Amino acid sequence: MTPSAISKRVVADRLDLIDSFLREIRSLPLEKPSGFFADRRNIWSAESCLRRSLEALFDVGRHILAKGFGSGVSEYKEISLRLQEKAVLTETEAKLLTVLAGYRNRLVHFYHEVSAQELFEICSRQLGDLELIENAYRRWMKDHPEKVDSSL
Repeated sequence: MTPSAISKRVVADRLDLIDSFLREIRSLPLEKPSGFFADRRNIWSAESCLRRSLEALFDVGRHILAKGFGSGVSEYKEISLRLQEKAVLTETEAKLLTVLAGYRNRLVHFYHEVSAQELFEICSRQLGDLELIENAYRRWMKDHPEKVDSSL
């Protein structure tokens, strides 16, 4: 795979999607479990928005690796390792992204094991983890304009 320019538009679109999904999650009644569990639709909304946020986060990482470095990856956990190797993410950020990859895999493949209580805990306390990785991507893009195609 030959490196080329990273599409600023692709990255921005995915990051905007993540922000939109996180806003949707935060609009749910997350103050107390009783409010969250009062309407089962909150659980399904939270799960869908969280899963889609994670997918978009990994899409951005995969795009940066493929376009910016000519590096293809097939495993979600591999994305974080390659992003660290290429100094897109710090070691701490890469470890966090690896944890998020594991959670994404649970939501997709072991969805039947993810409890409503677990979803509530994550949505009420850990959404900042996704934003931390988002900000790392933004920081790297800003610091490496030579790798970015800013055209529409």
